[in-house]
Amino acid sequence: MTTKMTVVPSHIAIVMDGNGRWAKKRFMPRLAGHKQGLEALRRCVHLCIERGVRVLTVFAFSSENWNRPEDEVSGLMNLLAGALTKEVPSLHAEGVQLRFVGERANLSEKVRNGFAQAEALTAGNDCLVLNICFNYGGRWDIVQAAARLAQEGKPITESSLSAAMALAHVPDPDLVIRTGAETRISNFLLWQSAYSEFYFSSALWPDFGAEQLDAAIADFAQRERRFGKTSEQITPTSGEQVSA
Repeated sequence: MTTKMTVVPSHIAIVMDGNGRWAKKRFMPRLAGHKQGLEALRRCVHLCIERGVRVLTVFAFSSENWNRPEDEVSGLMNLLAGALTKEVPSLHAEGVQLRFVGERANLSEKVRNGFAQAEALTAGNDCLVLNICFNYGGRWDIVQAAARLAQEGKPITESSLSAAMALAHVPDPDLVIRTGAETRISNFLLWQSAYSEFYFSSALWPDFGAEQLDAAIADFAQRERRFGKTSEQITPTSGEQVSA
């Protein structure tokens, strides 16, 4: 059933944290937590579509995650390869446009081809844009944008840098959610989240569902987004409304 909410962020970004801790609490291997995390992502995509969210960006694998145990990294890569085969057709059928954001040079050819094929298949979809940040870091994003501009001989300005960022195809996130009770952003969307609202959920990512998402959206709806202005400047005059 579609959930109707009065104020819904157009772009939600999520740091999907807590898979390993979820598995540890159940005396299961960490990879089992990542598998449940994939189920939570599938659930979250459906929930966002129902609520009218236009863009969902998730932090799936950071550039620092290569430092994790080799068996965990290998398991994550295998999980990703399987997900590309299993999940992409159903996401395409639902009108989801897939974009993979991050450095691809050191990924396997199989994974790179899977990314390219998924993006090509879903390029025309417009129900929801799903950005999967894989081998991504906010500092990498800023550096690669600056390097691209320098290589092209273009001046580095705020607008030109924004246009060269890896998420230039979508507006900046309105709401950034981090699960797992941690209160840091861990090198995620450093440039794009400059004026985002932040919400920290105590739920571990595999347990994140409708209740937790709706709580985050309800909290967002109460925020006053000033973008550097004063409250008086954004207060609507008689008969006018200000969008969040």
